Amino acid sequence: MTTESDRPLVGVGVVVVRDGELLLVQRGKDPGKGLWAVPGGKVRPGEAMRNAARREVFEETGLDVEIGDVAWVGEVIEAGYHIVLIDFEGKVIGGDLQASDDAADARWVDLALATDLPLTSTMYDLIGTLRR
Repeated sequence: MTTESDRPLVGVGVVVVRDGELLLVQRGKDPGKGLWAVPGGKVRPGEAMRNAARREVFEETGLDVEIGDVAWVGEVIEAGYHIVLIDFEGKVIGGDLQASDDAADARWVDLALATDLPLTSTMYDLIGTLRR
């Protein structure tokens, strides 16, 4: 992701853990095409972060989620972009899991095995936090 802005972008994600499994999507576009991460994306101008998080999960997975507290905060600075990431806790309240929008795949993954997948760089820290 490149940006013409000289300021960091804000990205949100949603950490949904159900019965020991983490909801993950496989990115269908760059940056990170083919890598796995929690569903999420950029906050649009004028959009509240929690609304953006809920929208992104629905767009990528077809699931409606209730957004909770902040689960993790991090950032990515590489290849011409800087994104501040805020991941919220989420709980599924409706919908059927189906990859869509820019997700190539979406699935529930055993939290203990999640790091066996090729993940985006920030996911290792997030999963480490979840496992503690």
